[in-house]
Amino acid sequence: MNLVVYLAAGVFGLSAAVLFRRPCTAVRNPLTVSTCVSIALGSLVFVCSAPLTLATVNDLTGIPNFGAPLTYGMLSAYSCSLLVLLIHWRGGPPEQVRRMVLRSVAAYGPLIVAVVVLFALADARTERLTDLDTYYANTPYLREMILLYLIGHSAATLMMCALCVKWSREVTGLLRTGLRLILAGLLLDVVGFQLTKYTAVVARWSGHDLDLLSTTVAPPMASLGALLCSAGFVLPRLLPAAVAHGHSLRDYRRLRPLWARVRFASTAPKPPSSWWQLPQARLHWREVSIHDALLALAPYFDDRVRERALDAALRAGRTAHEARIAAEAVMLADAARRAAAGEEPLRTPSGHRLHATEVSGTSGLVQLAQALARSPAVTTLSEGTVRTSHG
Repeated sequence: MNLVVYLAAGVFGLSAAVLFRRPCTAVRNPLTVSTCVSIALGSLVFVCSAPLTLATVNDLTGIPNFGAPLTYGMLSAYSCSLLVLLIHWRGGPPEQVRRMVLRSVAAYGPLIVAVVVLFALADARTERLTDLDTYYANTPYLREMILLYLIGHSAATLMMCALCVKWSREVTGLLRTGLRLILAGLLLDVVGFQLTKYTAVVARWSGHDLDLLSTTVAPPMASLGALLCSAGFVLPRLLPAAVAHGHSLRDYRRLRPLWARVRFASTAPKPPSSWWQLPQARLHWREVSIHDALLALAPYFDDRVRERALDAALRAGRTAHEARIAAEAVMLADAARRAAAGEEPLRTPSGHRLHATEVSGTSGLVQLAQALARSPAVTTLSEGTVRTSHG
């Protein structure tokens, strides 16, 4: 049980760390802060509820079962954080948001105090690490404490479930997917954790023993629900960035043939190191360096080479755009060859503007790189046009 609970705490905590990976930016976003606080509190709940943690806390304080009000108080704080998260997620006028947040804190603050007070008034001398809810289900004050924390947690999760259902009908894409994952996690918490706890406690009231539901079924269900919720929180925030970095890495690699051909001509300063940089940063540097190299090779661009290559490409059945890119690739390959050989620039270089410099982003450069990568066609065109124009 310790392993399952600590694993859930680790996943929850990792989710908060990932969302809070840029503290300077994150602290200015109330939604990010409230999300991270909620996830972090959920992680602490799992840590506190582990039998090993409970035993340690009890030993350190010298009070049997002191870990119970600590865990239940933390769970109530987590429930409050869920409501605060919903308030910031829904948004609205700042004054209204602030007022609703204060109301949530005003509701759950006394609840946490009541949990501690009820525990102090109760007689809980026998340490129970896994079945305190059912063992003390009929004990005065502890009975009320157990009901109080369960009701507070149920109220928050049910409200969040209702809002997730409403919003999932109004949004699309990753946000809807995230909401549905959160909803699935919350429903699993309601059915697998809360309902089993209620059932086991009520069974004790009626003289029956269903402790298995509380001690064996509830913890793993709560852990699985936490895993789904953390995925729902993280997915809409991180997946777009991950996809963007994936596209950047793909373009970075596809630019390799072009970069290999012109890198000698680039004078752009190299970054301090490249192995740790994110793909977007590496792609930006390569894009800037290639444009710098193209500017340096422009005096070597020969219109005669390009025009002959263009005619050959059109006769080969290529479209006008494909023929243009192929011809520009041949002209660039010819210019790079002569510049690398130390030849003098042309007296009247081409005034033609490459397609790659006319479009924003890396799409034009990628097309040029792919044309250069088609080595048989480009090599044939290049050799033929070079012999014709210089022979």
